[in-house]
Amino acid sequence: MVDKQHSGAANAADCPPVAIPGTEQRLMQSPFGERKYRIFIANPLGEPPPSGFPVIYLLDANSVFGTMVEAMRMQSRRPEKTGVVPAVIVGIGYETDAPFDPGRYYDFTLPVPPAELPERPDGRDWPESGGAEAFLTFIEERLKPEIERDFKIDKNRQAIFGHSLGGLFVLQVLFTKPALFRTYIAGSPSIHWNQSFFDQERDFVSRLQEAGVKVDVLLGAGELEKSHKSRMNDRAEQLAERLSALESCGVRTEFNEFKGEGHISVLPVLISRALRFALSPDR
Repeated sequence: MVDKQHSGAANAADCPPVAIPGTEQRLMQSPFGERKYRIFIANPLGEPPPSGFPVIYLLDANSVFGTMVEAMRMQSRRPEKTGVVPAVIVGIGYETDAPFDPGRYYDFTLPVPPAELPERPDGRDWPESGGAEAFLTFIEERLKPEIERDFKIDKNRQAIFGHSLGGLFVLQVLFTKPALFRTYIAGSPSIHWNQSFFDQERDFVSRLQEAGVKVDVLLGAGELEKSHKSRMNDRAEQLAERLSALESCGVRTEFNEFKGEGHISVLPVLISRALRFALSPDR
């Protein structure tokens, strides 16, 4: 008599791991220090359009790369129905199997005096922070050129997606280098961490006008985040209102508060909305 339980376990050990079609990984070195990043890439099946595929650069890829790729893969089968065209997804992650890595605190934040940092919920010191400029240089000077060399990319349809501290980083890029991407998606952005760059609104408008670019900005948060002491939802909505006033300067802004969702559960619905926002066939 065959022991089905043990037979199944043996067979499972011989099976390859589940993989997402059309994806690959690379390890890339930052030009600053010893920092390395695990780069996750999803390339759509089929031929790219003459202008190339749109591209979305995704922060915290260890946690949400699979979610975004599968959502894009399913919805882009019928763009005329879903409002989502195929795109290259480039996830920036870390050498870990955990969903998040402490290195994100350094990569996503600008330097802030320790006394001005928000209190950490568990009372401990925050991990090292303040490396956002170096991280952006890595994206701009190393990662983007390599992706544009190896894949046919529509340079006029580039987006960046970040959540929490990643959302803060997205907004910092928007205000300092708005021409770097066309679409900026900031989910549950940790604006309370450092608001100093919002003082640069006049400079932001000047940068937009000098570059002659238009940008699309999506801000979102979960309804259940409203009660957090950081006032994450209020700050994001207020920023959306300020950006909406700049429509004549080429800024298209949308704010969504997702009913019944919290800081982490908001990610799948935010990703689905982000895909339609960034990858509409009418864009």
